[in-house]
Amino acid sequence: MTVPDSSASDPVGPEGQAGPKGQVSQDGQAGPDGSSGSPGRSGPSGPSDLPSSPGPVGSGGPVRLDGPWTHRDVAANGARFHIAELGEGPLVLLLHGFPQFWWTWRHQLTALADAGFRAVAMDLRGVGGSDRTPRGYDPANLALDITGVIRSLGEPDAALVGHDMGGYLAWTAAVMRPKLVRRLVVSSMPHPRRWRSSMLSDFAQSRAGSYVWGFQRPWVPERQLVADDAALVGRLIREWAGPRTPEFPDDAAVDVYRRAMCIPSTAHCSIEPYRWMVRSLARPDGIQFNRRMKRPVRVPTLHLHGSLDPAIRTRSAAGSGEYVEAPYRWRLFDGLGHFPHEEDPRGFSAELINWLKDSEPDR
Repeated sequence: MTVPDSSASDPVGPEGQAGPKGQVSQDGQAGPDGSSGSPGRSGPSGPSDLPSSPGPVGSGGPVRLDGPWTHRDVAANGARFHIAELGEGPLVLLLHGFPQFWWTWRHQLTALADAGFRAVAMDLRGVGGSDRTPRGYDPANLALDITGVIRSLGEPDAALVGHDMGGYLAWTAAVMRPKLVRRLVVSSMPHPRRWRSSMLSDFAQSRAGSYVWGFQRPWVPERQLVADDAALVGRLIREWAGPRTPEFPDDAAVDVYRRAMCIPSTAHCSIEPYRWMVRSLARPDGIQFNRRMKRPVRVPTLHLHGSLDPAIRTRSAAGSGEYVEAPYRWRLFDGLGHFPHEEDPRGFSAELINWLKDSEPDR
């Protein structure tokens, strides 16, 4: 059974009606990839520059924040996923990282829509407005969530844009379902095999990712994340952001992420993927996943990274190109930290859109 979504206190408007609630079986097995949802398009795109402060929480609660986008739910892979969408054109699916949710892509939603794309930001399983299921937080199943959403949106494929954990899952989806991934963009996350080797053999990266090791304790990390109205979330975001852009994070943005983490069960579901990544290292399922990820990525790939990222070291991410047998472009943002899409939204969006529109992306 699923844990009820507590992200919204009032019903969504006509264009955002909730789809059927999905369920995951008690043994944790996911349903068919891409369970049908109601495809739809959003209205006209909004302004390209939104204010950085979100203002007070509206009737949609801490997740369905107001803006030019449309909120609705789609069913995929045995669960229900909240999305925010804007614009018309080729689908670009945006995947958030930890400790955030879809709202992290607010700047890119408007920029992509203005550039002629259908921009969709989804909440990953267990986060934001999506279902909180008891199981299903391994990367293979989470990748099937993503490809299932693509099908539920009625699209033949999508350009995947993933940050942090969303980037890890984007790498995975591009390997598992290459026909559904038109292009791949990853920010602040190495290829899964590169992440694994760096965490195990590079002391500096292991120390930088110490929060991942801390997540392996039972119960304690969940309590720490929500203590004092999720004060730890604000501290992590501030510590991981680079010093070049004092505009991010501001107090209003941090409060948005803190409120979202305080939704019941979100803290537990947010760290379950990290628990799997470590606890499966010596298990058959983890070994099988690592072996599966030997398959090369065969879609054009853009890899973005902040030069001052304290959570994922540049050296760890930079070696990911060896797993790509397609045009691969590495872009390092000087002076930025772990959140380049929020620290420098104009620069990030320009780089992203120019690459997506490039018919012959270079290596």
